Amino acid sequence: MTPPGDALLTDLYQLTMLQGYFDRGMEEEAVFELFVRKLPAGWNFLVAAGLEQALDFLAGLRFSDGDRKWLRDSGRFSPRFIESLAELRFTGAVEAIAEGTPFFPDEPLIRVIAPLPQAQLAESRLINILHFQTLIASKAARLVLAAPGKLLVDFGLRRAHGAEAGLLAARASYLAGFDGTATVLAAPRFGIPVFGTMAHSFVQAHDDEMAAFEAFARAQPAHVVLLIDTYDTEAGAEKVVELAPRLRAQGIKVKGVRIDSGDLADHARRVRDILDRGGLSSVTIFASGNLDEGDLLRFASEAAPIDGFGIGTRLTTSASAPYLDCAYKLQEYAGRPRRKRSEGKATWPGRKQVYRAFGTDGCMAGDRLTLADECCDGEPLLQPVMRGGRRLQPSPRLDDLRRRTGQQIALLPELLRQLGPAAPYRVEISLSLHALAAEVDRTTADAAAARR
Repeated sequence: MTPPGDALLTDLYQLTMLQGYFDRGMEEEAVFELFVRKLPAGWNFLVAAGLEQALDFLAGLRFSDGDRKWLRDSGRFSPRFIESLAELRFTGAVEAIAEGTPFFPDEPLIRVIAPLPQAQLAESRLINILHFQTLIASKAARLVLAAPGKLLVDFGLRRAHGAEAGLLAARASYLAGFDGTATVLAAPRFGIPVFGTMAHSFVQAHDDEMAAFEAFARAQPAHVVLLIDTYDTEAGAEKVVELAPRLRAQGIKVKGVRIDSGDLADHARRVRDILDRGGLSSVTIFASGNLDEGDLLRFASEAAPIDGFGIGTRLTTSASAPYLDCAYKLQEYAGRPRRKRSEGKATWPGRKQVYRAFGTDGCMAGDRLTLADECCDGEPLLQPVMRGGRRLQPSPRLDDLRRRTGQQIALLPELLRQLGPAAPYRVEISLSLHALAAEVDRTTADAAAARR
């Protein structure tokens, strides 16, 4: 018997609702949309990410023998309902904003159209996948904008909130413009370039720093980047200058040095001077150590001679904004638009589309949120990606998505790309959407009055 699997990687209330829908025969078509209510403080845009993994989840959704056994043993569900789950597959349609596209509050990132139980069951895992990668891609995009032209490497696996998070953070950050990751599995899984140097423990394990440098160079002759701040940063740089000619005579080139502590900008200036005076002007300086976009902006403003950065904790945990206020809400059921009206969490009903306008300079000039069947000027962002539970196109290459992401971010208005305070990007709500919301409110009020 197969053990419990991904179908149970959900919230309990999804399953208890499915039992209720089963008891009442509620299997008509439902439309759910996932959107973000507001941007994190200080952020000007988000970058869509995670669609590939979301579609993989939907295409593979099923209850194994082990899943159903656990449900039987829990005593919470009827035997007939559990039996029915053996045949459950996702047979619906999905429309979505392409990965790498900037988007804004209230704009649907994805729309799921399927029989109610299928669309409902998908909620928790879809939010889990799309929320995380969108969050990390958006954070990474900010870091890329803060350090144009610099080598950026994801160093965050060890501080990520779990193995999947570490791996998907590598994917999301690469999508958003990072050059690679230290997470090895990301190379065979996604084709992402991997980077790595050495740890302080490697230096400490040797009797002296010079011996450690030479041992590492011989072990990795094509990738010699030496960590020089275990004891004294500038003294470490001097040892690199002394060692480099010996290595060069053996056909080994020192490519770079890494600094991981102290005043990175000041150390980088001193190290750059030592390297240059020692004839190592081609040796790069790579910095790491709890860095964020504010640090990268400061280094740029101070013209610190740092060629690249390893970004760890603050990337994979998105430390300055660790979550998005996102939701997956029912917008239509059995052909009728639905609307949540809770205070501060009201939704726009019905199936929607986002039309994006561009200015004469080619940059994004504003979006319009409309009903899906409205025709408007601009580029419609939500496009069909799945029908009948099957993908409509093969999975794109991650490098192609990365290239597209860079092109899309370049279309943001300049003020939004500068990461400083900026007026919110304009997202207009169409009159027809306002009218539908008012109609749904009236219908709901009339039905409530009739029941009293």
